[in-house]
Amino acid sequence: MLRVFRGARPLAAAAKATANAAAPALRAAAEPKGILKPVPVSAAMRKFIGQPEISRAEAVKKVWDHIKLHQLQNPSNKKEIICDEKLKIIFEGKDKIGMMEIAKLLSPHFLKSK
Repeated sequence: MLRVFRGARPLAAAAKATANAAAPALRAAAEPKGILKPVPVSAAMRKFIGQPEISRAEAVKKVWDHIKLHQLQNPSNKKEIICDEKLKIIFEGKDKIGMMEIAKLLSPHFLKSK
């Protein structure tokens, strides 16, 4: 049985090398999907971000950049975000939110694309 599979190793190695060489070209040509796909956003989010469409991941990143730039994390409880006027617009007027709520509160601002 070993003799049969031993002869197939060079063929398998060649096939694997060909597949690995073609993989980067396929990844570069593929469109972003899921949370990486840019989608249209609401007017409030557009005003906050400054772009008509953005990916969900990039939007969360921009919100965190704003939070860190303006030092809006509660110093005694880092899981709590104290909202300034800009954040209150996109976070339903809440004064404080938990860090795990950010994605949930941003969700209504992403418009369904048809």
